[in-house]
Order: sequence, then structure tokens, then C-alpha cells
Amino acid sequence: MRTLGVCYDAGVVKDIPWRPSLDAQTARREMEIIRHDLHCTAVCVVARDIGRLEMATGAALEAGLDVWLSPAVWDRDADGTIAATVRAARAAERLRSTARERITFQVGGELTLFMRGILPGRTLNARLKNMMASGAIRSGAHNQPLNTVLARLEAAVRPVFGGALTYASLPWEQVDWSRFDIVGVDHYRAARIKDRYVEMLAPLLATGKPVVITEFGNPSCEGGDEMSALSTNPNIDPISFVLHALPGVGRLVRPRVSRVIPRDEALQARELTETLTILDGAGVEGAFVSTFIFAIRPYDPDPRYDLDACSPGLVRPLIRGRHGTTYPDMPWEPKVSFRAVADYYASPSPSPRSL
Repeated sequence: MRTLGVCYDAGVVKDIPWRPSLDAQTARREMEIIRHDLHCTAVCVVARDIGRLEMATGAALEAGLDVWLSPAVWDRDADGTIAATVRAARAAERLRSTARERITFQVGGELTLFMRGILPGRTLNARLKNMMASGAIRSGAHNQPLNTVLARLEAAVRPVFGGALTYASLPWEQVDWSRFDIVGVDHYRAARIKDRYVEMLAPLLATGKPVVITEFGNPSCEGGDEMSALSTNPNIDPISFVLHALPGVGRLVRPRVSRVIPRDEALQARELTETLTILDGAGVEGAFVSTFIFAIRPYDPDPRYDLDACSPGLVRPLIRGRHGTTYPDMPWEPKVSFRAVADYYASPSPSPRSL
């Protein structure tokens, strides 16, 4: 693989900010670590705020990383999604004026779920419920409205951004890839698809375009090799989590897990390197591990409060302003998976095998 990547949350907002604070100094330092210690060649910068996108992208470029710039435009209708995406594309073009081929723009991701209007429901949770209950995905009814939106997005972004375009699809979204330069898919190796994980890539590889896995990963807990991308979120007690996020009263409430699932960082590391090996052999152009940090799910030595145990992050966020020992200037500590991915990215890739 030529694109050795990691996803980087610079300011995702879903109900609450997932990364409440991020300053330029922290972004620059983390990008240096991602480039020189994690040995990435690329980073996918995700945020809702354009200022955050520009700041983190600039830091990544300074560190020598290629950037996939991905505006997190969630829970808007088609018109709102397109307008916000175009604003982000203009910012990406300003940065591209000096970086040229080093910036790829991602016009969206998993829009069947994250955008209003393809599946019924005003929120992601409502759309997920409707998806399960209605059988809409099995029928393929989502594909036509999705491709209509993607056609509008591509037509709106091309005039303002001169670099390569892609989209981060779900495996069951049948995208018309003719309008994009790179084929992107969020492809998690969950238990129910492990036996056909590579087989599912065949139609994408058959397009003849570069195929990049825009997200994959595993949580760092027991059973993490069987969990899907969405299955770990319920392991947070919602009442304590919401109360903790409130101004003032939040300082008095300690967020906790809904049930204790023991940490297994070694399992996460094995799964990530095994998946990277499989993807390398399948002949994809690159892959982005999800994710570098999940800032609002901090580590705690008491497993009742260890929100990081089931997080897919490569680093453990620390609580109450503490700093790590590996990087004393950073409020996090690398997991076993950080070192495993770093070793894989630093080593020569195995020879590709056929599908």
C-alpha cells in the first residue's frame, strides 16, 4: 500500500463535540508524531468547523503528511449538506494552492445514514432503527437517492476544488464511481463478514480506480475482534455521560461504562495488523486506521469508569489534565496498537496476492 493512514478527529460534533478543544500547538505536535513515530504517509482530517479543518490540515502538511480533508457534515438535508461541503472545498483549495497533489477532498461519508433524506428519520439513531425495521437496505432503495446527492455534490465541488475527489462509502452503498477519482469505502472486519471481507472488495477493485479503505479499526477490549463500527458506543452509561457534558454540573458527575468489558490492547493490535496484512495482499491503494484519538472517552484505571476500554483509538486519552510518560507534552498515552501499526507502517509491505 502507498497510502498508510490514520483518521484524525479535529472537531467532529455529534450531539456533543467529540474533541472539545484542539489548539494549533497540539495539532502540530500530534501530526509530527503521526508522521515520524506512527510512520503514516497520510492522515484523514475530520471536523465540522472549517477553521479546525484548515488548522489541522496545515499542521499535517507541515509535518510532511498527505491529507484527506473530510468535512463532518451530519444530520442535514441534501441542500444543507451540499452548501457546507462546498464551503469546506473552498478552504481545501486555498490549502491546495501550495500543496497541490497532497490534498484529497472527501465529499462525504456514509451519507445513507448520516444525511437526512435518504432513509426516514431526523437523527442517526432514528435512521438506524428505520433501516433495520424497513428492510430498505436489502431492497437497494437507498442507492438511487444516494447517487443523486453524490452527483450534485461532485458537480458543486469540482468548480471550486481542483484536486482529487473521493467519497467514503458503506460496503452496501452501490456508488457510481465514474464521477470520483478514488474509490473509498469504510470497511470494518466485523465477525459476520470476516469470511468474505476481501471478496466484498472485488467490485470496487474491478472499477480500475485506486481503492482506499477510508476507515477500519477495532476497539481495545475483549471481544473487540467481533464488534462492528457502531457496536461499542452503547458501552457508555448515557445518563452519566450526558450529565458530565453539561456546564457546571458536569464537574460533579463521573461518566461510567454501562458494563465492564476488560481491556485487551493486544487483541486490538493483532486485529489491526492482521487486517492491514489482508488489505495489503488484496491490492488496495491504501487504508486509514480509525482512529488516532477518541478524546471524550478517557482512560481510567478503574474499569467502571474506563470509557477508553472499548474505544478504537490508538492512544488513551488521560483524565483531569494528566500527561503521558511516552510523550510528556501530550495528554494521552500510546496503546499497544499504536506501536503495532507503527511497526507495520515502517516495515516493507508484503507482496500482494490476488483476490
